[in-house]
Amino acid sequence: MHYHNLGNIPPKRHTQFRKPDGSLYHEELFSTEGFSNLYSLLYHAHPPTQIVQVGEPYSVAPKVVHDKQLKHRSLKGFKIRPEDDYLKSRKPVLLNSDCQISLAAPTQGTNGYFFKNADADEVLFVHVGRGTLRTMYGALHFGYGDYLVIPRGTTYQIAFDDENNRLFIVESYGPITTPKRYRNAFGQLEEHAPFCERDIRKPSDLETHDKQGEFLFYIKKQNQIYPYYYLNHPFDVVGWDGYCYPYAFSIHNFEPITGRVHQPPPVHQTFDGRNFVICSFVPRLFDYHPLAIPAPYNHSNIDSDEVLYYVDGDFMSRKNVEKGQITLHPGGIPHGPHLGTVEKSIGAKETHELAVMVDTFKPLQLTEHAVMIEDADYYRSWLPEIIINA
Repeated sequence: MHYHNLGNIPPKRHTQFRKPDGSLYHEELFSTEGFSNLYSLLYHAHPPTQIVQVGEPYSVAPKVVHDKQLKHRSLKGFKIRPEDDYLKSRKPVLLNSDCQISLAAPTQGTNGYFFKNADADEVLFVHVGRGTLRTMYGALHFGYGDYLVIPRGTTYQIAFDDENNRLFIVESYGPITTPKRYRNAFGQLEEHAPFCERDIRKPSDLETHDKQGEFLFYIKKQNQIYPYYYLNHPFDVVGWDGYCYPYAFSIHNFEPITGRVHQPPPVHQTFDGRNFVICSFVPRLFDYHPLAIPAPYNHSNIDSDEVLYYVDGDFMSRKNVEKGQITLHPGGIPHGPHLGTVEKSIGAKETHELAVMVDTFKPLQLTEHAVMIEDADYYRSWLPEIIINA
C-alpha cells in the first residue's frame, strides 16, 4: 500500500496533540506485524483501551470433514441460504493453516455491533449487493465486483443497501499484499502491473463520534468470538496517517495480460497471501497466434490446490457452470478443459468470463457446509457422455 491520511494530525508523530479544551488526544499505533511492517497512527478522542464488560466467548471453529478421497470437487455456492446477521451468515467451506474460504448471503449487516477479526486479514469479494464498509479510518462504498481488503484487527461495521447479497470471503493468516513483482523498490506499482494506484479506493468521509456508553464488539480470535463492551465509540478518531488501512479494488479495473499464445494463471494474479495467491479472471481478448488454442491446456498442479469461484459470463473451458459455483482441483492430479471445449474455443476472439481464483500451496480441507452443497459427480464431468450415461 501507499501513504494516506485523513482528518487532523500533529506535525510530528509521538508528540503532544491537544484538543480545544487543552486535554490530549490519544495516539494509537496500528500494525498487523509488530513494529517492523506497515503501520498507521490514529488519534482518538478517548483511550481505545477502556472495557466496560466482557461476555462469554463462543466457538466459530469450522467442522472439518475428513474425506480422504483425492478428487475434483464442485460446490454450488448459491445454495448457501441467506441469513439476517452478517457474522452468522459466514459459512466456511474450505480451509488450511494459511487461509479460510467462506461464503455468505447476509440480508443485513452488523446491526448494533462492531466486528474485529484479530485472527486474519479479510478479503471480501462482493458478488451481489451494494453498501458501505465503515471503519475508524473512514468509509468505503462498495458494489458488484469489489474486493474489500481489511487488515486484521480493523474494527468495522458493514451495511447493505438491500437484502440480496452474496460474498466470497478469504481470511488470510498472513498479510494480504499486492504481488512483489508488480512493485518497484519504493513500493510503487510498476508499468507492467495489471492495475495501478488510481484503481485502489482508499477510505474517505472520516466520521468522528465523540460518544461514551456501552458499545458492543465481537472480536474473533483463535476461532472464538469474544463479546466486549467498550466505554467509547470506536470511531472517535479525529485523524490518522500511514500505510495500513482497508481499501477497495474492483475486479472490473483489472487489466488482463494477453499474448500470442495462452498465458499461464500467474498473469491473473491480484493479491499475495502467505502460501497462497488470489487471481482475477476478467473479460479479455483471446490469443492471436494464427494457430492459437484459447482454451487452457491440461496441467498438473502437483504442489497446489486450485479454487475457482465463478462470478459471471461464459467459461469456454467448462460445461454447465453456474454463478456462485466453486470448483476445487486438488494438487496431485491433472485437470483441464472439459471434452469438446478445446476444439470449440479455436477461432473465438474473446471471452466475457468473470471469476476469482485462489491457489493454495497447502492442501485444503472441506467443511460440513461444503459437503452440504457439493455436486458429488463433478469428478466424472471429464468423461465422454456415453460413459456418464451408462
